[in-house]
Amino acid sequence: MTTPEAEQSRPEERLERAVRAAEQALIEYEIAVETFRVEIENFSRLHHQKLGPMYARLDELDAQIAEARAARTGDPEDRRKADEARARVLPMPGVDELFHGWMDGEGLYPEAVAMLTDQPVQPPQRVRPSEEARKLYRDLARKAHPDLAQEDAERRRREEFITRVNAAYARGDEALLRELAEEWAAGPAPKETGPTPSEELYARLEWLAQRKEMLTLVAKELEDGAIGAMLRLAPDDPDRLLDEIADKLLAEVAEREAELAALSQ
Repeated sequence: MTTPEAEQSRPEERLERAVRAAEQALIEYEIAVETFRVEIENFSRLHHQKLGPMYARLDELDAQIAEARAARTGDPEDRRKADEARARVLPMPGVDELFHGWMDGEGLYPEAVAMLTDQPVQPPQRVRPSEEARKLYRDLARKAHPDLAQEDAERRRREEFITRVNAAYARGDEALLRELAEEWAAGPAPKETGPTPSEELYARLEWLAQRKEMLTLVAKELEDGAIGAMLRLAPDDPDRLLDEIADKLLAEVAEREAELAALSQ
């Protein structure tokens, strides 16, 4: 026979289970968003490394074409356009670091030139996490997520640990992720807590819902960004997409060089 005390505890127990389920769902969603963010950062880095010299070459050719046209016509409007084109090529004072090491005072580095020709060149370093790194990251995020803590001290410990996990995952450092997994397994176990009051559980559910809405906005911003849009075109093979873009840019470079040669005759 069910006691009155048991009858009274059931609603709170169901609410607590709902909170735990919502917490796990939120953690899984955060893992998905963080994974996508790292993919976008890595793809963006590779995009700049591989295609940056080609974009720079196109800008330089545009400036040379405009200057050659202005020299031929003597038209003040053509001169103005040539000056604008050259200004787009020249680095702004104090921001030379934006050129990612592929250009010096004399023009493109040999490595950058090689990328615009058929010469062999060392490919950009890939930092995309391996499948094993992804698995380690997901396991650690599920176990050590700060949202699973009920006390401030434990939350801070988890936040500091997850910051290290995120940094290792962003670098694709599989060995460090294994070390972090061992460190977590050997660390202090989270304290067991008794049932929380109904008011706190309702507040917790509300916070989880707000956090989910915020993450949804973050995910949308990532998807709607330029790099996110590019990744959606080839989610399973982003390297192929980069190769396709590189081929198009090389074709544009060839067209500009032919136009410049014609103006220089």
